[in-house]
Amino acid sequence: MKDNESLAVPGIQNPSAKNPSLWMLSIITLVASMSMHIFVPALPVVAEKFATTASFAQMTLTTYIIGMGVGQLTYGPLSDRYGRRPVLICGMLMFTLASLLAFMASSISVLIFARLIQGLGAGAGLVLGRAIVRDCHVGVQATRMLALLNLFLLVAPGLSPLVGSMLSENLGWRSIFALLLAVGCVNLAITLFLLRETIHKREPSFRAVLADYGILMRSAKFLRYSLAGACTSTSIYAFISVSPFIFVHQLHRSPHEVGIYLAINIAGMAFGSYTTRRMVGRIPAEKLMRSGNLLSCLSAATFFALALIGKLEVWNVVTTMFLFTLGAGLVSPITLSRSLNVNPHVTGSSSGFYGFAQQISGAICTALATIGSNPEIAAGITMLVAVIIAQVCLAQAEKME
Repeated sequence: MKDNESLAVPGIQNPSAKNPSLWMLSIITLVASMSMHIFVPALPVVAEKFATTASFAQMTLTTYIIGMGVGQLTYGPLSDRYGRRPVLICGMLMFTLASLLAFMASSISVLIFARLIQGLGAGAGLVLGRAIVRDCHVGVQATRMLALLNLFLLVAPGLSPLVGSMLSENLGWRSIFALLLAVGCVNLAITLFLLRETIHKREPSFRAVLADYGILMRSAKFLRYSLAGACTSTSIYAFISVSPFIFVHQLHRSPHEVGIYLAINIAGMAFGSYTTRRMVGRIPAEKLMRSGNLLSCLSAATFFALALIGKLEVWNVVTTMFLFTLGAGLVSPITLSRSLNVNPHVTGSSSGFYGFAQQISGAICTALATIGSNPEIAAGITMLVAVIIAQVCLAQAEKME
């Protein structure tokens, strides 16, 4: 079989189903990242409205990430057993109801709980969107499709901080959840009426699913690619979680500008994904991964050094973070594709664990960035350590190819 052939694993894909449109998968999948980024600019406002601390307000972000990670770990095996579509319907329904609860929240505790449930529901779109792509494509074609999906997914999250800051300033922070409620309804309708099942042969029991899952968990190559992808793609959460306080409180910029700066950072990851889609197959994937992660390492080291000597300015913060996310965008589609290819018979479980590793890594990075009185230094250390871990994992995984 040639690497660039667009074929499904025999007996896994539903031969009677037409491949889902990429726009459909993009809308279903983007809700997870969009819901996280759109609320970031409103964190200082929420802290003020509920008379709580910045750290407690950031729990609305941390719990969302944890919920999304746990959800993905659960949805993977469930979708391998029952199919992609019914599990996705349950997740989208959970997300929609949680968005309504967040909109009506009367306290920061209720809002934190709603965000946890919202993350649990959103995880379904993220893990199953990737699994559906892998159901229908393999090899270089799968990497290209995942890179293109990632590119599309980053457009909305890149714009989300802008939308979130405008909604928060003009209509109040609750309007953000009104928008997410509408998006949840749209996704639910798409899943119910437009999406067809993409797997035909399902595992006969959970015992069979868990047996294959156990084999996957014992694969050193899978674990290294998953950890590398998680550290590379979500270490930016350390910066995102503290960025409003860095830009507004330390660099004295307006809350509206925070959305612009975060959008530029997300654009770096989108450009990296686009580059991978264009270059994979022409340039060895190993070279793309090493180069991309090395760029992230150098950018994180530069940001940390600038923070340590107190020389952070808007221009150098935005530049270093753009280069950091550019490197992550180069690496992520390849690590994801290789992780899903380790055991194609449990693609849902593979995608779920990969997503779980991402979100747990993101939650850890977010929490570490709040330690101490200098958030910029904490974020810099966290990002640097994460991408160094990724570099070590990539080097070890490449030896197993």
